[in-house]
Amino acid sequence: MRSTPLTFCAAAAAALIAVPAPVALAAPAGDEDRRTGTVSVTPSTIAPGGQVELWVDVCGKGRRAKGNSDAFTSVAHFRPADDKGLFAEARIRSDAEPRSYDVWVTCEDSDGKATGTLTVIHHNRPSPAAPVKAGGGGTATLAERSAEDQGPGTRHPVIGLVLAAVAAVAVALRSSRRRRGPAGS
Repeated sequence: MRSTPLTFCAAAAAALIAVPAPVALAAPAGDEDRRTGTVSVTPSTIAPGGQVELWVDVCGKGRRAKGNSDAFTSVAHFRPADDKGLFAEARIRSDAEPRSYDVWVTCEDSDGKATGTLTVIHHNRPSPAAPVKAGGGGTATLAERSAEDQGPGTRHPVIGLVLAAVAAVAVALRSSRRRRGPAGS
């Protein structure tokens, strides 16, 4: 008989210990806007002066947010985009150092926040010693030099006129000889 009340008390104590943990983990009814998340940055690696796309879904559908980073030229203003959450574009500063930068997004209509990272890299592209002969661009200077060396200059038309004059004189002499030949015989 004594075991029943003891069992009942032990079960009640276990229930009291187990119940507060889930209740403490559950958010209060009015705090459903207090969320944290991540910012999707595309591309995540970019050169200075480039533009990135930012996506975030912690603010809720149809809301607004602002994003910032030390790499951005200005504050990124998020706007609703489809069912994926909020979207913004940001330009990377042209003088941004090559390293990783944090991105912070704060929801305007709620307490939602999101963070992310992006990496700025510098492309050290060597310029060619001589332009590639692929047309346009760097080949224009080579084409100009080549035209000066090989194209028709002043001497070409002069030679052409001299040859035309010689041919005209030869034709005139030949036709004058033909006319004199049959008449003089």
